[in-house]
Amino acid sequence: MDANDLRKKSPEELRKQADELRHAVRDLRFKITSRQVAKVRDLRKAKKDLAQVLTIIRSLAQAS
Repeated sequence: MDANDLRKKSPEELRKQADELRHAVRDLRFKITSRQVAKVRDLRKAKKDLAQVLTIIRSLAQAS
């Protein structure tokens, strides 16, 4: 995910993407626990992407 692309999105789109990433993180946690997914790195990437989206949402809120 590129930060410049995220900054171009509207706050509503960013919130929707954050919700999707939260669900992805939750699903990955369950799948890793039940050993359905072998790639633990996917969880790390999803968490990083979520943090990046939330940071941009907060920066947009402070700028307003």
